[in-house]
Amino acid sequence: MTSKNTYDVAIAGGGIVGAACAAECAAAGLSVVVVEPGPVGGGATAAGMGHIVVMDDSPAQIALTLYSRTLWIELSPELPADVEYLPCGTMWVAADEEEMAEVRRKKALLDGIAVRAEVLDSRQLAEAEPHLRPGLAGALLVNDDSVVYPPCAARFLLERAQAHGAVLRVGGRVVELTAQGIKLADGTVLAAGIIVNATGAWAPELTPGIQVRKRKGHLLITDRYPGFVRAVLIELGYLKSAHSTTADSVAFNAQPRRTGQVLIGSSRQFGAEHAGIDTHMLRRMLQRAEEYMPGLRDLIAIRTWTGFRAATPDKLPLIGPVPGNERLYLATGHEGLGITTSLATGKLVADQILGRTSAIPFAPYLPGRRQEEHAHG
Repeated sequence: MTSKNTYDVAIAGGGIVGAACAAECAAAGLSVVVVEPGPVGGGATAAGMGHIVVMDDSPAQIALTLYSRTLWIELSPELPADVEYLPCGTMWVAADEEEMAEVRRKKALLDGIAVRAEVLDSRQLAEAEPHLRPGLAGALLVNDDSVVYPPCAARFLLERAQAHGAVLRVGGRVVELTAQGIKLADGTVLAAGIIVNATGAWAPELTPGIQVRKRKGHLLITDRYPGFVRAVLIELGYLKSAHSTTADSVAFNAQPRRTGQVLIGSSRQFGAEHAGIDTHMLRRMLQRAEEYMPGLRDLIAIRTWTGFRAATPDKLPLIGPVPGNERLYLATGHEGLGITTSLATGKLVADQILGRTSAIPFAPYLPGRRQEEHAHG
């Protein structure tokens, strides 16, 4: 290294995706600097639910989420207590027979890729989650999904990177990604062979023209009610609403935390640029949750907040070099799956930089692919 401000890899963004990229690159022996305006794991990472889940929207989404969930399971024994790793499973809740058909379709698909899952009928669901409303048709329990507390998970990954020599610059604001490296607001340039834009929904400000849009979401967390929710609960109707790429939508999503708190989502809005609470969306979201769990209205909420997911037209992240600039990498566009897919993203970025063979093909996530609006069938 010619000077103290020269690195193999410079990463803009210290959320969980940037942290995972840093951990992998540093572990491979590359010199790494991460620039985060602060705090670590703020932004979308702090706003996320922390659900680690296999999603089956497309073959490429299945491959990425399953690979990353496997990495989380392998890492779990090393996670410190404050990451709050909770292997509680995901319960896809079916309201009626039409949704039970979707349960059986998902079960067959997951069986085909060796993902443990079990179909619950109405009675079994009521026993498993007694606070759900009576009369639901059943559910699919995906056993090995889990929950983490994202800000602490990001901090843990950055500490791993630092243990391998990575430099973390908190409080620096990146204003430009240049041919030389990363330029900060104070004029400092961090020179690097490879630059990684891992700034989530703000990535287009540093790399204009990429197909990433902000998608706003609301969350609410309650006081401590241990056992009120046991698995992550998601309505199967979520698939109808969350995958609309235009309309504002809400869906029932409740998850347990190690603390005994209940985290309630979810909402999705395009075109909402302000970070404040949209009362009408929060009200819609909670009404939807109470339709599934009437007892929620008796719990005490202690905080609500919003965040911005980085959404792409085809619902797959952008991972790899920008066409025409092989030194500039993107690691963004993960929408609601940034926590889940962070570890796999870090692997794919490091694999591409080092020319290693990846565990899964990286072509579907390359920024140069042709993207079309992806309609969920």
